[in-house]
This record gives sequence, structure tokens and C-alpha cells, in this order.
Amino acid sequence: MLKFDTLHNPYAARRMTAYAKNGMVATSQPLAAEAGLSVLKKGGNAIDAAIATAVCLTVVEPTSNGIGGDAFALVWTKGQLFGLNSSGPAPQLLTLQALKKAGHQAMPTYGWFPVTVPGAPAAWAELSARFGKLPLTEVMAPAIAYAEQGYPVSPIVGRNWELAYEQYIQDLKDEQFSHWFKTFAPKGRAPKIGEIWSSQDHAGTLQAIAESNARSFYQGDIADKIVQFSKRHGGLLRKDDLACYTPEWVTPISVNYRGYEVWEIPPNGHGLVALMALNNLKGYKFELKESPESYHRQIEALKLAFADGKKYIGDPSQMNVRIEDLLSDGYALERRKLIGERALQPEPGHPPKGGTVYLATADGEGNMVSYIQSNYMGFGSGLVVPETGISLHNRGNNFSLVPNHPNCIQSGKRPYHTIIPGFLTKGNLPVGPFGVMGGFMQPQGHVQVIMNTVDYHLNPQAALDAPRWQWMNGKTIEIEHSFSESIAQELARRGHDIRWSMDTSSFGRGQIIWRMAGGILAGGTESRADGHIALW
Repeated sequence: MLKFDTLHNPYAARRMTAYAKNGMVATSQPLAAEAGLSVLKKGGNAIDAAIATAVCLTVVEPTSNGIGGDAFALVWTKGQLFGLNSSGPAPQLLTLQALKKAGHQAMPTYGWFPVTVPGAPAAWAELSARFGKLPLTEVMAPAIAYAEQGYPVSPIVGRNWELAYEQYIQDLKDEQFSHWFKTFAPKGRAPKIGEIWSSQDHAGTLQAIAESNARSFYQGDIADKIVQFSKRHGGLLRKDDLACYTPEWVTPISVNYRGYEVWEIPPNGHGLVALMALNNLKGYKFELKESPESYHRQIEALKLAFADGKKYIGDPSQMNVRIEDLLSDGYALERRKLIGERALQPEPGHPPKGGTVYLATADGEGNMVSYIQSNYMGFGSGLVVPETGISLHNRGNNFSLVPNHPNCIQSGKRPYHTIIPGFLTKGNLPVGPFGVMGGFMQPQGHVQVIMNTVDYHLNPQAALDAPRWQWMNGKTIEIEHSFSESIAQELARRGHDIRWSMDTSSFGRGQIIWRMAGGILAGGTESRADGHIALW
């Protein structure tokens, strides 16, 4: 089992690690965490709690996710780890030729072109049908109530809402974006912190999804509204794209890191990047966390892993290398040889051929869930389907327009995806779910949290509170304001281009739940967000 100091947190946490026996829900917004706990107390399991929390987050943290987003999950139940990929593909009419004909030389950020089939509602229904104990109508009831009756906006959500509004009022002038302002800025501005916001349209859509097990979203009245909106504004999403969609149960992938198995969802997500970085790092011995050598090696290993990820990751049907080859010890050895005393310019290797919300839940029966969903870049595409409250994501923005690249845009193809849930086991027993949301920060956050836990024996809260860094590109590294100045100076001497950042939101927001001896649950939540742990 994990060993850590249950009390000591050297990073001035605003809270301590939380402990419970019967159940725990950790996420970035208190009302959503409590919604998940309420479902546990009604007799639901960790899967029900995860769904309840996820659906509630579309209401109480719409700045990061929505009904029109994607989702992934790792579920420990019945002594086994299951993976769910509920990311949607590009519409059948969306092709490289269609984009070029419309005058685009790169994937747009807003509007209909980056909209792929939303997978989140299908994820809720699929998880409920396979592993849930309670009806979806009961599980989704707290979220529906908050959408209908309203709730006071929490501080970090309120700040992000204001930032999004300020950007959208400048960038989204076309009539197709007017529904976003009607839904999320009904008073001609973003709602203020502590102000009540509600959405009857959002509530009605969630109720229809709950009563139909999401069929209404993909085959019924909601699907009709989405498609009508798409056709009205030149979008390429059609009824068949929605009707044909089903989530995919996948086999999770892992590497062994110092006796622990670290698990991720396989591509099209980039959890593979975190695993490749850890595979590179396990060849070193790390004893002192706050040392230039430790950080330098982490940064270099991550840069090499990202270089490979950006070249090779895409829809698995299009990848021209095998995952097992990228994760082989032999390939890790070759990549590790490139790590020297100076910062390198990362280049992909040649393996042998052969704006997001995160939540973690656990119950007293042994079930545990690592779940993540997102609209991407905050609210997503800027499109809200009229009379539904559905804010559509813009995941297609990650597609490449380079022909023959494994991530090149193609109809029916899923894009490179940034959202990744993580899970830790040891000796075929669950340790628990973990995750750090935040675009391309996510695999970097996973590596840092796992090293903080396994190498440096930090408790869950301290593992999350520790100062973070993130590789941006080339030799550029952003570091948090709380990072050691002396270490930053030494990294600069080694050739790293160090940039200080006061914006803690760009360094990801994480959650952790570990199962300890005797089944006791130990949880940490993000101090960079409105993080909360609901426990029982």
C-alpha cells in the first residue's frame, strides 16, 4: 500500500487530506461533489455518483464542460478495470476538402467546423446501463434541480465565466453565436460570483436525456434541434452522425512505475504521453524532490514523450505505430539516452515497428471511478443549440490538416484528444483514481502527481498542492509563482527558457482518491479551483 505522511504538507495547502470509509466524491465544484454524495447515500454506487457529479458539473461549472462535450472513464468494479472512450467522430460531411473549399488553412476554433459528435450524454447512459444501481432519472435529478431552480455561482467558475464573456463579446459577432449570449449572459454580462444562474432549457434537455437513456439526444427531438441548427448555419453535422454514435469500451493501457501500474485510456487520447514519460523516468532514482536535477529530467522526459505523441497519436485506426512499441522498455532506453545536462529541442523518435472537468468517486463496496469530460477551451465552439442549453464542444480544433498525418481531419474519425482519466493499482488491487484537467497540461500533471505520490511519498493533498511546471514548446517552460526561484535559475542555466506565470488555472486542476489499508479512503482536491471533497 501507499506510504505517506498523513499530516505534513510542505506546500501550504488550504486544506488537509480528507478521510472516509463509506464513500467519497472529489471534484472542482462543491455542489457537484455533494450531488454525487447524495446519490451514494440513496443507495447508488461509485458509478452512479460519478454520473450524478458529471451531469451536475454541466450546470454548475459550464465554463469547462457541457451537455455537448466528450467524456472518458476508467471504472474499477468487480475486481477489474474497465475503460470507456466516449469521444465522438467528425461528421461524415466534414473532410479536408470541405475545409479547404470553405477557405480554412487551419482548423477553426469557433463555429461548426470544429464540432464533432458529442459523446458525454452517451457516456452517462452507457455507464448507468452497465454498472449503475439506480435509474438514470434519479441519478440526474440533482443536476436537473440546479438547472431549473438555479444556484449561486462559485468563485473560480465566476472568474472564468467573466473571462469567457469578455473574449466572446469581442470574437463572436455572427448571429449563430447569439444563443450563447442568451443562455450564458442573459443580463448582458456574465453572472457575478454568488449570483443565481439557472437555465430552464438545460433542465429540460437533461430531463429528456434521463428519461430516454440519452436516445433523445442522438435519435429524438434533441437530435432534430441540433441538426436543424447545424443546417441553418452551414454546419455539417447530420442526423445519421448522431444516430450512429455509440461509446467504445476499451482496454486500458499501463506501464509499471516502481511497482505500481499506472493506467490510462489508449489513443485517441494522449494518456500515452504520460506513460511514455514515466517509462523514460523509471530509469532514474529520485530521492530529493526539490532539486534542479529532478525537475530537469522530468521536463526532458516529458518533452520527448510529447514529441512522439504529437507525431503518432490520432484515431487508433489511423496510427502507424503500435502502442506496445512506444511503451517498450527498449524504446524508453533509447529515448532516455537523449537526456543530458542541457535542455534539448525535442524531436520524435522512431519506435520499433511491431477549458475540462475531472472527478473521482469511490464507495464502500470497492467500486472506484476516474472520470473526465470537457467542451474544450472553456465553453467550446461558442454555439448553443436554441431551446436546449446545449453548449457544443470544439474538439475538432485538434485535427491536423496535414495529409497523411495520423490526426489529419477525416469524416468519421476521432481527433487527438487531450482529456485523460488516470488510475493507479498495485498487485492487481486498486489504489485509486487520479486526474489533472487542463488541455495539454494533463499528461504533464499526471506525471507530476504520480511522482509526488510514488517517488516523494506526498499525501494526496500535498501531491496536488505542490508547485507545477508545464512544457509549452521548444525549450520553453512555464512555472507557477510558488516554484523555487533558485531551482528556476539553475534550470535556466541548463538552457531552459523559464517563464513565470501568476495564472494558476493554466497548470491544471486535479483530484485524487486513494484506497488505504482497511478500505479507508484518502482524498485530495484542487486548491487552484473551487475544489471540494464530499465524503461519508
